[in-house]
Amino acid sequence: MPSRPFLLRAGTLLRVVIPLVVLPSTVITQACAQGAQEGAPPLFTGPSVDLSHGPLRVSDDGRRLVHADGTPFFWLGDTAWHLFHRLDREEAEVYLEDRRSKGFNVIQAVVLAEHGGLTVPNPYGDLPLHDNDPTRPVEAYFEHVDFIVQRAAEKGMFIGMLPTWGDKFNQRWGEGPEIFTPENARVYGEFLARRYSGKPIIWILGGDRNPETEEHLAIIRAMAAGIEAGWDGDPVITYHPMGSSASSTWFHEDEWLDLNLFQSGHSARDIANYSMTLHDLALQPAKPVVDGEPRYEDHPVDWNPEKGWFDDFDVRQAAYWSVLSGAAGHTYGNHDIWQMWEPGREPISSARTPWREALEHPGSRQMGILRRLMESGPFLQLIPDTTSLRSGRGEGAGHQVAARARDGSILYAYTPLGEQIAVATDWAPTARLRASWFDPRTGARTAIGTVPRGGEHRFDPPGEVGRGNDWVLLLEAEAGAPRGA
Repeated sequence: MPSRPFLLRAGTLLRVVIPLVVLPSTVITQACAQGAQEGAPPLFTGPSVDLSHGPLRVSDDGRRLVHADGTPFFWLGDTAWHLFHRLDREEAEVYLEDRRSKGFNVIQAVVLAEHGGLTVPNPYGDLPLHDNDPTRPVEAYFEHVDFIVQRAAEKGMFIGMLPTWGDKFNQRWGEGPEIFTPENARVYGEFLARRYSGKPIIWILGGDRNPETEEHLAIIRAMAAGIEAGWDGDPVITYHPMGSSASSTWFHEDEWLDLNLFQSGHSARDIANYSMTLHDLALQPAKPVVDGEPRYEDHPVDWNPEKGWFDDFDVRQAAYWSVLSGAAGHTYGNHDIWQMWEPGREPISSARTPWREALEHPGSRQMGILRRLMESGPFLQLIPDTTSLRSGRGEGAGHQVAARARDGSILYAYTPLGEQIAVATDWAPTARLRASWFDPRTGARTAIGTVPRGGEHRFDPPGEVGRGNDWVLLLEAEAGAPRGA
């Protein structure tokens, strides 16, 4: 536990509050506080999401997803691209149960997978299509998909279903072959939608490829039209593009696109996904935004192990940057898990940890802690606040972000390197604000004290400045304090 005293400065007054090690603390849940411990209890018990609230829709302000009855839905995704293709039913159960216990509620999986998806059978010896024809699905293959969709639903999780990986319509690289036309894409989309209508599905078109020709655009739009035709009600549909790209580039004004996904990708540390989030939030009509593929835990930086490996800090940095910039949630990824790598299987891009072991990498649990934090406050009211935050506005690893509730009840400010945070508090509805530190590694919350509304206040986090010492500052309107000017 870091022991450096944290400091609170108000104007020219410097006040040492108390060293962190002796402050009483409150914890969002006991499970959160034990999050870094092997064998810790699950963050979530019971279904990840209560599906009795109904299917998903876009919120009235166009910024978030909610259930039919208005219950907020914080997208917490995991990229399990080869789930349908490479895992048998017992293995799928292990994977799904682990992700349920950590709070994941969108499992992003591909029906026609990237690597061997058309040529290598699933664990039961079945290929997905007869003669690579999208209009001739193999029933036995889809019965396995059915099983996984049903088990995910029973655990309160949506499947973020990609009908195909993108190399099957745009073989810019990869195995292909290109098997889709606008005509068969519509038929295939309608087949999938009719089969899974009523199940908790979020449709994700694309698959790490951008449309580069009019034919590509026509294929995607035809597949979306097929899904709409086959689905009973209003399906939720988005698009997964290549790295450093966003669905909004091609489809923002298409009515079928309910939310924008972008891929910040894996090409470097400290990719500024907050900028991509803010860009899409500024578009009209308003649509929710999610980073659908950020830097993966245990992925070599820029695909080059000599440059190092992304770790749980990189995962947290991307998540808090995007969510506190206004995203409707976030997708986590693990390089070993998306491909379900295990010894005896050819590793893709230097995968090095068997997928069952990779389930315990710390970043995944820390994403559940983020979800807990967001769901404990007024998530639907949050707006990015680029004016109250007076520190950390430069580019690079230390860039700070903040979000505030529209009613002024709370402000969240994130410092990736544990550098000082300066905040103006004229927005506060009460005369005083309660300040506390939230540890994104464990979920522990530690009180600092109170500050008056107005002026600029400075806060020094615990620990030494550097990568891995990230903190979230919480400023909350003090209950019972006078309100108004």
